[in-house]
Amino acid sequence: MEKKIELHLQGLTSSQIQSGAYALVLMEENGKRHIPIVVGTAEAQSIAIALEGVSTPRPLTHDLIVSMANKLELKLKQIFIYKFEDGVFFSELWFIKGSETIKIDSRTSDAIAVALRMKAPIFTTKKIIEECGVDLDEEPQEETAPKESSDEKGVQTFIFGEPEELTDEHEMNLWISQHETEELREHLQKAINEENYELAKKFQDEIDRRESEKNKK
Repeated sequence: MEKKIELHLQGLTSSQIQSGAYALVLMEENGKRHIPIVVGTAEAQSIAIALEGVSTPRPLTHDLIVSMANKLELKLKQIFIYKFEDGVFFSELWFIKGSETIKIDSRTSDAIAVALRMKAPIFTTKKIIEECGVDLDEEPQEETAPKESSDEKGVQTFIFGEPEELTDEHEMNLWISQHETEELREHLQKAINEENYELAKKFQDEIDRRESEKNKK
């Protein structure tokens, strides 16, 4: 059997390939190659929630899977991304019950969302690394901080209204930059209560960025 290579989750970002989707970036252990995997909005939200440790008012589908596995005394040994075909990654969840290993086919995004919750490692094959891995060290880093809240003439632009009403990414960044951290915390909690996890992640990312900048001073 081909030797497996462990992957580590590096982050989640907006997809540059597919509008309205996100890219999950995995990196090979002891290497420089990354594997970007395009995932849908719902899966991206679920993965972001697991990464941020955000609690939700009601369990999401992946939380339900974890609860069922725990009740049935199934331990998640690993997830295995075993095939890449026609632009699609194929994965399995490897559960252990006693001395038996139970393999369940899964979409890769769902498998990773479950693995994050159950603290299980992610593996793939050397062939997939060679076919799909890219070295991102030389790529320019995508700007994640909000853009300056002014137009080309240097006139400050204020964005009014509620963030839920904004559909333009630039306007959303401007809106966030014009609000204090405590206000963002209030909107974060509101977004979580309304199960708007994509918006909640935007608030959480900005709060984390500000806290990190404060700690550097």
